[in-house]
Amino acid sequence: MPASPDFHVYDTTLRDGAQQEGLALSVGDKMAIAGYLDELGVGFIEGGWPGAIPRDTEFFARAARDLHLRNAVLAAFGATRRPNVAASADPQVRALLDSQAPVVTLVAKSHGRHVESALRTTLAENLAMVRDTVGFLVGEGRRVMLDAEHFFDGYRDDPAYAVEVVRAAAEEGAEVVTLCDTNGGMLPPQVADAVHEVLSASGARLGIHCHNDTGCAVANSLAAVEAGVTHVQGTLNGYGERTGNADIVTVVANLVLKLGRPVLEPRRLQEATRIAHAVSELTTVVPYSRQPYVGASAFAHKAGLHASAIKVDPDLYQHTDPKAVGNDMRMLVSDMAGRASIELKGRELGYDLAGQHQLLARLTDRVKALEARGYTFDAADASFELMLREEVEGRRPQFFDVESWRVMTDSRAGEPALSEATVKLVAGGRRVVATGEGNGPVNALDHALRQALSGAYPELDRLELIDYRVRILDTAHGSDAATRVLIETSDGETSWETVGVAGNIVEASWEALVDGIAYGLVRHGVSRR
Repeated sequence: MPASPDFHVYDTTLRDGAQQEGLALSVGDKMAIAGYLDELGVGFIEGGWPGAIPRDTEFFARAARDLHLRNAVLAAFGATRRPNVAASADPQVRALLDSQAPVVTLVAKSHGRHVESALRTTLAENLAMVRDTVGFLVGEGRRVMLDAEHFFDGYRDDPAYAVEVVRAAAEEGAEVVTLCDTNGGMLPPQVADAVHEVLSASGARLGIHCHNDTGCAVANSLAAVEAGVTHVQGTLNGYGERTGNADIVTVVANLVLKLGRPVLEPRRLQEATRIAHAVSELTTVVPYSRQPYVGASAFAHKAGLHASAIKVDPDLYQHTDPKAVGNDMRMLVSDMAGRASIELKGRELGYDLAGQHQLLARLTDRVKALEARGYTFDAADASFELMLREEVEGRRPQFFDVESWRVMTDSRAGEPALSEATVKLVAGGRRVVATGEGNGPVNALDHALRQALSGAYPELDRLELIDYRVRILDTAHGSDAATRVLIETSDGETSWETVGVAGNIVEASWEALVDGIAYGLVRHGVSRR
């Protein structure tokens, strides 16, 4: 289904999003992310700046051969020609043609001070650069869009000139002129007023591109749409330099679900959570759990009062159906939990606890007692499920019996410290003694435990410890305080968290580590051997 001519959803994750600190995308990463964006159903994918960035030049060359888009159109990003050089003779403009992208998005200065200070040319020459470059590319058969950089700051200083830049691009054939809040400093009323005035003054089709420096990128984008723009830009997961760009999923979900604008097919929007998380894995940027719509906590409920109401009607404490964006409601179990929370969490995990009053009371009391000691089950669903299984089934899932474990750390002058762990256990009817080395005591214990269990449970090859977090409890006790450890384990498809608490950090880590492995074996339907 081709991009709607009436409203454009334009993604710039591969170009503007890639400017985020610590984010480095290979050509392979960009190809994979483009596939996910196409699956999401965006209308345009901005691939990068060919001719200026070698990796982007390579991406467009590879995309021309191997990228088969079904929904989106690929756009190449570049600048208007240099001052006093014909567009047809500018190598970077030529590189945009060589990219073979059917759409070219040009960035142009619309702020007078930027023209004179950054480009070091005159206001008249800047307008000529816009006209010449847009006209040349349109004449070469490209669809051309123009990003008016620093537009809102420029409009505040010299509205007549800012509008003239918009008009110049539109008159030469640019199908959209996007107003950019490049510094991210605008607020929704300012954006709405400017869009309304520029629409009236220019007659051009307008778009919006917002950065999030005031925390208003999504709100500013929506304000611009309400004021009349029909082209909205953003990045997946809000990636971008400084505080990021408008999150394209949040913007689109609000347009579809809140404002009733059919800018994306509902079946595409239902893939948003999966796609957002998949791209997080590719970028190695940890997903933000409280991200609107697609975050792991977006539809998570903790308080007992909420749980009682949700048990009657989930919509009482949810602003929309999480399935509309491919997410799901989660019940968090904590010391705030009442029996309704435990019952709903049990239902989520596949256990019908309705009417089992004694069991619910026992579980509720146990959760509150453990959390008083420092455990946290709202951040460790897997540990709670193991406890729930123990209460319901009469015993905790246990795949091995630990006889003992120990760990030593050896430090020699001029060399990094090395830890060695020994684990003695019974698994699969055999007593096993295994030793593992690591760059720390937990890493060594993990290696030793896996080595001891590998013969009985080859499924462990799929499990990997991917995150380890430590919190010192009751800091008034200093180094003698209890420690809480959270460990996240993954099987390559999903992940789960387990918790351990003890006065000794290694003991707390061991508890969380053992639970993480036990839960992984449960997930994969392994029976005790």
